[in-house]
Amino acid sequence: MTRRDLLERPTYTMSQVDRLIGLPPGTTRRWIGGYSRNSRTCDPVVRPRPTSETHVTWGRFVETRLLAEYRNAGVPIINMWPAVAKLRSETDVHYPLAHAANFVTSSGKELVQRVQEQVGLQRELLLVIPRNGQLVMADAVELFVKAVEFDESGTAVRLLPEPRTPEVKIDPVRAFGEPAVRSVPTEVIAEQVRAGDPEDLIAELYELPLEQVRQAVLFEKLRSV
Repeated sequence: MTRRDLLERPTYTMSQVDRLIGLPPGTTRRWIGGYSRNSRTCDPVVRPRPTSETHVTWGRFVETRLLAEYRNAGVPIINMWPAVAKLRSETDVHYPLAHAANFVTSSGKELVQRVQEQVGLQRELLLVIPRNGQLVMADAVELFVKAVEFDESGTAVRLLPEPRTPEVKIDPVRAFGEPAVRSVPTEVIAEQVRAGDPEDLIAELYELPLEQVRQAVLFEKLRSV
């Protein structure tokens, strides 16, 4: 599977993305599909134009995960749209927020800075910021980058949904994109523990280290809070 194929892979429904990222119901549909309110049509944030599609590609999921870091910024996320659209045009890639180069390389950060200035992106939504004479990732982007595993080309291939359980990962080609350790969904492991199965027995059954089983259980506990 090529990098483009991975990013274009239809992986989730809109409601799944809300659940996995922890967004209020309907948020993903607005960010990805756009919406109409009081005779006013609002463009999506991470798509070139509104869509009626019901499935979300891996690339859109990753970009939505980054936007989620800004949901408490105090300004509408839709205001990010001009910057995302221009980055898409400047880089000639469908998912500019799913590539590490735009955030970790000097040339990438310079491009993002130029785009931010050209579109007049609000301070609360900046992706890179000047600090001590150099461009660095904004705090929200730094949190996002730490939660993503990139391949050698810099394409996002996996997400870590919870920093306290680093063995739990979201991978579009494993466990149908649900949180899992290796290929075993955390929900399956937690359900077996709730049913009374010992953790060491579950580890043996799925040929997993005991620590991975324990992290799967912890992840589900944290998610249910």
